[in-house]
Amino acid sequence: MDSEYKDYGFNDSQASQAMRYLVPGIFRMAGRVEGLRVLDAGCGNGYLANCFQSAGASKVVGIDLSESGIRQARNAYPGIRFEICSVTDDLLQKLGKSPFDIVVSTEVIEHLYSPREFVRSCYNALTANGKFICSTPYHGYLKYVALSVLGKMDSHLTALWDGGHIKFFSRRTLTTIFTEQGFSEVRFLGGW
Repeated sequence: MDSEYKDYGFNDSQASQAMRYLVPGIFRMAGRVEGLRVLDAGCGNGYLANCFQSAGASKVVGIDLSESGIRQARNAYPGIRFEICSVTDDLLQKLGKSPFDIVVSTEVIEHLYSPREFVRSCYNALTANGKFICSTPYHGYLKYVALSVLGKMDSHLTALWDGGHIKFFSRRTLTTIFTEQGFSEVRFLGGW
């Protein structure tokens, strides 16, 4: 994945503001998870991984580069495996695991210098009929018009947030990157 990483600095294992509105949509996209193997790629503090465990997934693994996030996750959810690890082509070998039924990644892709590598690695970590559920902030025409009219472009696209968003995806660009990496069906669901 990306060579430059700044720890997010997780202080607890509670749901972030984003998780509060993302989780219902993630589970609508996932469908039935009982008995399935789930990888949370960019698990942060482990909150979402625990949601999958609580919903009956047979095996849940969370990975992240954030030492503070993994520390919080391990302390709060000791029944789930959490590793400090990036998503790479040899991920399954690194984890010593067979492919997952679901790979979920929330609010990660927009922070990466190499999103194609990330998506390809998530694809390679899935079973043949597996699902990749990926969330990222919406960046389409209407949003930019509204930001412009309200004079909020500088605050939204700030270059002053260390570790912030460096990629801004639309449905078209997400579809392109997913199909380039092998996904044949791409669906979208608005978060709120």
